[in-house]
Amino acid sequence: MKDFKKYYIIPATPQEIYLALTHPLTLHLWTGEEAEMSDVPGSEFSLWEGSITGKNLEFEPGKKIVQQWYFGDQPEPSIVTIKLHPDKKGTSVELLHTNIPDEAYADMVEGWNETYFAMLRDFYTE
Repeated sequence: MKDFKKYYIIPATPQEIYLALTHPLTLHLWTGEEAEMSDVPGSEFSLWEGSITGKNLEFEPGKKIVQQWYFGDQPEPSIVTIKLHPDKKGTSVELLHTNIPDEAYADMVEGWNETYFAMLRDFYTE
């Protein structure tokens, strides 16, 4: 199991980023895919036609999102923590993804860098 931590700068306010990551209609706007999402702790979510699924654990509106991402029957839960920090260029997004299965690590890092946050950044720069 591996952990991944990285910061991304997105040219939008922390509140805008929070809504983009927690509201199904906003998720649909920047991903182009239907999404099942809410900001109710304990609720399940599904993104990118079910390629990402999990459970929402904790929310601080405009500041923090904590989710468990499902990877089959792994013994330790894979936890995604996203913290939103105001930045002079918009928002500094702090990502920490823990307990990523070794065989999924390269794909997860590429997904975070090339898809998830790249698409979100593009959405706010177009």
